[in-house]
Amino acid sequence: MLSELYIKNIATVRELCVAFDRPFNVMTGNTGAGKSVIIGCIKCICGEKPSHSIRTGEDHAVVSAAQI
Repeated sequence: MLSELYIKNIATVRELCVAFDRPFNVMTGNTGAGKSVIIGCIKCICGEKPSHSIRTGEDHAVVSAAQI
């Protein structure tokens, strides 16, 4: 199970660390809050092609995850 997701310099996200707790997590928010960026990064760590680009003005991005 995914316990933590770290995102840096992806799309509109400068830096974000999300901790997931058991047994149930829900993501809600206004349009443009970054929910799709988080889902895209989860897909990326699962092996899919990245769906978002590096943040404008930055030369690298980081997506990492930890599991229980």
